[in-house]
Amino acid sequence: MSTATQENPAMPDIVVEARNLVQRYEVSRGLFADKGVVRALNGVSFKLAAGKTLAVVGESGCGKSTLGRLITMIEEPAEGELLIGGHPVKRNDRALRRKIQIVFQNPYGSLNPRQKIGSILEEPLKINTHDNADERRAKAIAMMVRVGLRPEHYERYPHMFSGGQRQRIAIARALMLNPGILVLDEPVSALDVSIQAQVLNILMDLQEEFGLAYLFISHDLSVVRHIADDIMVMYLGKPVEFGSSADVFAAPRHPYTAALLSATPIADPGRKKSRIRLTGELPSPIDLPSGCPFHPRCWRADERCKREVPALESAGKQAFACFHPMPEDGESGTTGGA
Repeated sequence: MSTATQENPAMPDIVVEARNLVQRYEVSRGLFADKGVVRALNGVSFKLAAGKTLAVVGESGCGKSTLGRLITMIEEPAEGELLIGGHPVKRNDRALRRKIQIVFQNPYGSLNPRQKIGSILEEPLKINTHDNADERRAKAIAMMVRVGLRPEHYERYPHMFSGGQRQRIAIARALMLNPGILVLDEPVSALDVSIQAQVLNILMDLQEEFGLAYLFISHDLSVVRHIADDIMVMYLGKPVEFGSSADVFAAPRHPYTAALLSATPIADPGRKKSRIRLTGELPSPIDLPSGCPFHPRCWRADERCKREVPALESAGKQAFACFHPMPEDGESGTTGGA
């Protein structure tokens, strides 16, 4: 398999399909130097089905947020094709844009502090529907209740709410137009752990009720473990591993995935776990290394890894881009410098 896609005859309708997405940005190298090019995405493909959650994970700079901007049509890809509900995406397609909404990371910065909550929730309806004031108010209050807020909150301002409540408001706003797809960009990373669980439970309940598809962007694998059906691990703009959440957590095949999981706390004091410590710095996205982009930090790399770029191909239950994958039994085989 050459892309991060797995075929399943029983899979529900595909609502998002990405085909070899590429996104580039020109950046300055200095006053007298030529401009450089950052390949923020370098060939990303996947399918997302209704009622399912695909988690996109990786370090900062791997391309997660860029992918979110493409999916929500904030940007257009430099290359490749994006389909929503089987239709090719065009940035000015307002009808298609209604089907996909985004919940941002920071609940403190994503809400207008000068607007009351009722106005914030009604604004998408004012712009996109012909509902009258009474209909908009009724829909806003119903959605507030659905995310665990009270009707009297309708007349309050964002500063009167906690971070968890503000994120509930952001989720309610995203659902006002009845979308089929939500992009969740680090939606709980700014919240306390106890509040994270509440917000995640709300998201899972809403997904079950409305059949929503989630693209869940995160660097926190302990959160991803509880919400994702499938996981796509990215490194410097490229997917390096794709598989079901259960399979990836049980036996990561790419060394980078194994290193990420080794740094994730587990609530099982009886389970032995060896830490894989990566050496070296993340390469510059302007000047990528030859061959496999991960080879300068990989303890399993050899001369072939320095020369050739491994393709993302399926082997067993997962797809991974590695010439020397981790064992299928989930054992590390080496400490990797731990």
